[in-house]
Amino acid sequence: MKINIFLLMMNLMSINLAAQVYTFSSESDGQSITHKIFKDSEYLIQTQYETDSKIFVSTRGGFYKLKGEEIQILFEFNSNYSLDSLKSISIVPSAWKLISAAEQIHSGKWLMAGRVKAEGEKRRNINGARKTLKFLLDGHFQWTAFNTETFQFFGSGGGTYSAKEGDYIETIGYFSRDNSRVGAVLPFRYDIKGMDWYHQGLNSKGKPMHEIWTKRVN
Repeated sequence: MKINIFLLMMNLMSINLAAQVYTFSSESDGQSITHKIFKDSEYLIQTQYETDSKIFVSTRGGFYKLKGEEIQILFEFNSNYSLDSLKSISIVPSAWKLISAAEQIHSGKWLMAGRVKAEGEKRRNINGARKTLKFLLDGHFQWTAFNTETFQFFGSGGGTYSAKEGDYIETIGYFSRDNSRVGAVLPFRYDIKGMDWYHQGLNSKGKPMHEIWTKRVN
């Protein structure tokens, strides 16, 4: 029994160590580009935006495997797919800087599961090709809307967040649909019920919303 408990503790430690948020910079056409990486024990997202203007450049992500120093990623989405046709890639981390903040209770991968209407809850299919994924990790968040079959990209945004005692606050750091919203602070109320996260407030356009997100299990 002691051996089993030890192995379980080691496994949990390895998962926690694998779940981190990183950044690094590169240059493109005279512009400084910020790369932001979300990485847990199985999934990785890499997003690029212009360092000064915060203009969104691209995002791509999916499940990965390790092979030596390489991270082999099988994409679920790639915002530049129409240009590069990439559905997978192998990368070797280099000069990644850790930017993880304190772990928050919302950490994990969530799928948009529906909305609460005046007439009650209206659920959507979370197992179809059309998905909206929200990845929250150590005080950082990113949502991405995509189709896993057609690789159509619908939009993405991210930044930092805090969650405490029913208050959830996002600060937008990049947004593919409307760069003018970068820097906006959006307060919400939340409630966790089992695998569901109820998320209520005003969206980036100032309109009321009451969303249901479900913890992703596959």
